[in-house]
Amino acid sequence: MRHEGEEVTQAIRDEIRKQHAEAYIHTTRTRCNGRCHDAAVVIVYPQGDWYGQMTPASGTKLVQKLVAGEKLEPHLFHECTRKSSSE
Repeated sequence: MRHEGEEVTQAIRDEIRKQHAEAYIHTTRTRCNGRCHDAAVVIVYPQGDWYGQMTPASGTKLVQKLVAGEKLEPHLFHECTRKSSSE
């Protein structure tokens, strides 16, 4: 993996364990998401939020924010704006 992708993945997985969040945060590693200039990229589902320019430190912070129900605004470059079926 390039652009510290492996290190970002490991930092996120380590923080998930540290936060005891394994029951509700799952990781899947991918190769290319077509956004090389934003690498390393982390996509959060089901929200569909895309985070770019991620480092191991920002990966750790992202997990902390997600556990708190927040977003990591400085790295957020795409938010999915889905409407519910009731609208």
